[in-house]
Amino acid sequence: MQIKNKPPKALNINSIRQDFPILSQRIDNLPLVYLDNAATTQKPITVIERITEYLSYQNSTVRRGAYALSEKSTSFFNEARQKVAKFINAKQSEEIIFTKGCTEAINLVASSYGYSNFQPNDEIIITAMEHHANIVPWQLICEKTQAKLKIAPINELGELNLLELEKLINPRTRFLSLCHISNVLGTINPIKKIIELGHKHKIPVLIDGSQAAPHELIDVQDLGCDFYAFSGHKVYATTGVGVLYGKLSHLEQMPPYQAGGDMIERVTFEKTTYAAPPSKFEAGTPPIMEVIALGAALDYITNLGLENIKAYEHDLLKYAEEQIQDLIPEARIIGRAKEKASLISFVIDSIHPHDIGTILDQEFNISVRVGHHCAQPLMNLLKVPATARASFAFYNTEEEIDILIKGLKRVIEIFKY
Repeated sequence: MQIKNKPPKALNINSIRQDFPILSQRIDNLPLVYLDNAATTQKPITVIERITEYLSYQNSTVRRGAYALSEKSTSFFNEARQKVAKFINAKQSEEIIFTKGCTEAINLVASSYGYSNFQPNDEIIITAMEHHANIVPWQLICEKTQAKLKIAPINELGELNLLELEKLINPRTRFLSLCHISNVLGTINPIKKIIELGHKHKIPVLIDGSQAAPHELIDVQDLGCDFYAFSGHKVYATTGVGVLYGKLSHLEQMPPYQAGGDMIERVTFEKTTYAAPPSKFEAGTPPIMEVIALGAALDYITNLGLENIKAYEHDLLKYAEEQIQDLIPEARIIGRAKEKASLISFVIDSIHPHDIGTILDQEFNISVRVGHHCAQPLMNLLKVPATARASFAFYNTEEEIDILIKGLKRVIEIFKY
């Protein structure tokens, strides 16, 4: 089990910012204020250099290559899998499957586990705060199997209503899938308690960890979840790679998600037998460079310490919320959960979020996300068409939040006339 609750240490933010080349650029002599980290994070020089090194000196397909370059590339690829397993404290590296992102990881489980286990009138539970990536795959499998999708509600603070969630569970419930952290509300769900609830009723649980992996210490053995998924580009690696953790007992029973090279044991025209996990779920040439870069990214944040990252980002969140509340009374923060990650979604009455984002970008070089954040059902529930969202990483500063406040004041000033 991973060591938890270590006293956080102060991060050297000036030194950290120098590790991210993109943060030094200026547009119209304005520094970049990047506050869209919930969408994707920037990349440290160690990740960039690792990609360059691989492409320059190590590029080769992995597995089965009977020459030194392929053997070296395979070794680095396997090492990255072991790093991921250690990062989330998986029992063994065979429980780690590489995908092209969290979206594909959820689709893999919905298609493979769902198609072979769900029957007509079975029920799958998700929550009202889910990203489309944790809604649509379950809708598709429901259409194929005639299972039914049930939605666990949230309260006015944006917190999951656990009593109502438990009421949804019945003898027809076959699966529970929910986010660790909401990408709109910032709500940190009590997933260990929810996993225990599911297992009490013998229901497997998948956790969408896209927003949690960059901020939270994840221990899948302690959590007890059946599946855990996250994307590489949100943990300071590249796009094109994601992780699915699955308990080996599930993975061994699940049929392949895709077919092709590398996921087979033996192929004849009459019959094919399949490789053991994880190879069974990694058909074709894998994202080798991206996987190796993911290993470098996990090394970087592990070296900083997730407990230190979380403490610093919590302070940033608190400062930003206080500044918005005190200095921008026209703004309404969406999502006021007691346990919350470092992002703020907000609306300003009579000003469309797209106008907010445009002015912040054009006049202040501030990057925020605007829109429905791939959570249209949640927007409908909140009765807002869209929000603006500022999301923070460990390389952000209070000074950048001050610039955001200055920008929001300017937005309000423009729309007064």
